Amino acid sequence: MVLEVLTVGRVGVDLYPEQSGVPLSKVSTFAKSLGGTATNVAVAAARLGRRTGVLTKVGPDGFGDYVRDALRGFGVSADHVGTAPDLLTPVVFCALDPPADPPLLFYRLPTAPDLTLTDDDVPWDLVTDVPLLWVTGTGVSAEPARSTQRRMLEHRDRRGHTVLDLDFRPMFWSDVDSARREIGWLLDKVTVAVGNRAEVEVAVGTADPEEAARRLLDRGVRLAMVKKGAEGVLVATEEGSTTVPPQAVEVVCGLGAGDAFGGALAHGLLAGWDPVRIARYANAAGAIVAGRLACADAMPTLDEIEELVARDH
Repeated sequence: MVLEVLTVGRVGVDLYPEQSGVPLSKVSTFAKSLGGTATNVAVAAARLGRRTGVLTKVGPDGFGDYVRDALRGFGVSADHVGTAPDLLTPVVFCALDPPADPPLLFYRLPTAPDLTLTDDDVPWDLVTDVPLLWVTGTGVSAEPARSTQRRMLEHRDRRGHTVLDLDFRPMFWSDVDSARREIGWLLDKVTVAVGNRAEVEVAVGTADPEEAARRLLDRGVRLAMVKKGAEGVLVATEEGSTTVPPQAVEVVCGLGAGDAFGGALAHGLLAGWDPVRIARYANAAGAIVAGRLACADAMPTLDEIEELVARDH
């Protein structure tokens, strides 16, 4: 399979409570799902018909086998999923309390396999040639993955669509200044940046969407998308900016909505859509997943997204 999208970074197994609105101590049963930001974006784009793959690592355990099998089941290439022999595949528990923004409990110690990516793991020709390369802020939170992802972006030299999901997770960083320095470095090497208010504040020093977008564009980013929650998403290019309103949804679980947004963003970029249309579809994709329980398994089809977009416009 010739890939159109290669995502790089976090993978794991998500365990979702089957009882909502209670703390983890009161949960009696869990449902297993494929997870991890980069992985979910690849699944979301594959659900929309794109040929996708993930560059990551798992442990030599049953959960690692599950990750590869689940990826293939979703139509995502597992050819670049390596194995870290002395580490365990990460497991993440979420408590659906509150459902809109459920807290996460990460089991990634002493480190996660996806943060041990080295040059030997990288398909360098694919990094150069793939139409869309997707990297994350989490991917530079630790060595050796930090240096590896940096070299990948230098090697790619802003070819095609090079997308940075700011993906700031405080638990992965010792302090905000370190995150700002490392994530900020990436901005000079990508063509698209996407994140929420908190994430752009870490990356460029302001949570004001308009000012953050301007700073992103000043770094050479061609398309900036700043998620504003209930206010929609700010879409900014050198030609100007606009806010695309959100889709109304009754939230079941807020996890995975941003990854669905990312998959639709990748699809729209490859389709050559204008940024406003991309944002409308991405908002709809995120809304659909927010109304479902699970991440990868919940990713919508293009027909589902188009139905929602048509209904609200």
